[in-house]
Amino acid sequence: LQGKTAEARAPAGIGYVPQGREIFPLLTVEENLRVGLPIRKGRLKGQEGAGEIPQKIFDLFPVLGEMMHRRGGDLSGGQQQQLAIGRALIIEPKVLILDEPNEGIQPNIVKQIGDVVMKLNEEEGLTVILVEQKLGFARRVGQSFRLMDRGRVVANDTMDKLSDDLISKYLAV
Repeated sequence: LQGKTAEARAPAGIGYVPQGREIFPLLTVEENLRVGLPIRKGRLKGQEGAGEIPQKIFDLFPVLGEMMHRRGGDLSGGQQQQLAIGRALIIEPKVLILDEPNEGIQPNIVKQIGDVVMKLNEEEGLTVILVEQKLGFARRVGQSFRLMDRGRVVANDTMDKLSDDLISKYLAV
């Protein structure tokens, strides 16, 4: 998809949750979730139910169902992150990119997000690309890693091969 416009990426199956979440603060939780429905699989073919928010979103993040009519900007940081991930999942992506999903979030929500990431990967086969500085979280949910320096991949392997030497060489400040 290199060279494709941002508008072409979602229909191609790429879900993206940016650093900072970027939800619509004045829209309700429901309205934020409905944003992705027009490009959801099946919608363009007129399949029944394709225009509805999938129950899976509320199964993964029950708090969203409880807060459907609250404005996104009124949610806590962790709830906003769950909303942003839910919104990305609406399109049923083949690949989900999460950019710093733990930034400013309390530990119990971080754990829940990790559980959801692992569930999506293991049970649905969803590829999740995680951009993360918190090594413990990355080790918990990741299967493989890529370390980058100045925009170039300098090391990659399975997560169990992420050594202290690599960490101190490329990740230490």
